Amino acid sequence: MSRNTYLCFMFIPDVSQPFWFTITLVVFFAIIAGRYFLVSGLFYLVFYIWFPAKWQQRKISKKEFSRNQLQREISQSLVTAVIFAFIGTAMILLWQKGYTKIYTSISEFGWWWLPVSLLISMLLDETYYYWIHRQLHKPKLFKLIHRVHHQSNITSPWTAFSFHPLEGLLLSVSLPVILIILPMHPVMILLQLTIMTFSSVINHLDIEVYPHRFHKHVLGKWLIGATHHALHHKQFKYNFGLYFTFWDKWKKTESPLFEETFEHNTEKINS
Repeated sequence: MSRNTYLCFMFIPDVSQPFWFTITLVVFFAIIAGRYFLVSGLFYLVFYIWFPAKWQQRKISKKEFSRNQLQREISQSLVTAVIFAFIGTAMILLWQKGYTKIYTSISEFGWWWLPVSLLISMLLDETYYYWIHRQLHKPKLFKLIHRVHHQSNITSPWTAFSFHPLEGLLLSVSLPVILIILPMHPVMILLQLTIMTFSSVINHLDIEVYPHRFHKHVLGKWLIGATHHALHHKQFKYNFGLYFTFWDKWKKTESPLFEETFEHNTEKINS
């Protein structure tokens, strides 16, 4: 970490004070909402506004989402951003009180630990998400909480953070818990959050961005994309993963239509 970044972390105000808690909360909300609009908006412009003809053949659904759906998704996502901001501020508070394993000096664990810690954190996050997601599909919890997200039967780039507030809370607590037990550098935390945003938008894009036969690639077969997650929104009982497919493969909850659908939507254009 550079000296300037280190000093930035050293001089974060004490967020246990109500004034600085509020300021930190507002800053986190601006960052999270801004990132959401930047990433979702960019994908929406590229795939649906600027170059729609290029990607139309890779569209997974035959119908288009409505303007009302997009407005609903954006408003729900802003509520989710508030919840994420609260959790982010609470995470800073936990760090300042010494309850997390966050560290600021790379020399403390070495350069090799940076990618290792990121991978471990993402695997833990994946495991938490998969099993929570399966529970949210139980009839009572689905009706109470998860149905909000599944109102988007045809997903869009704006669906990424469109959750019931309780679901947003459930999904946001995993990283702070991980940071209580797993040493991570702030740069790796930011990288994971960035990966999460891009992954979530890509998965909800309803246009397959990965190349033909990528689902057979040594790396690609473990990554979730738009086809994989779109089938979850249509079939409900398959494809529960977040970043990776390994839990779906292991627990046999991967859609039997996935390979056929992926090949059909990627064979026509390969760029």
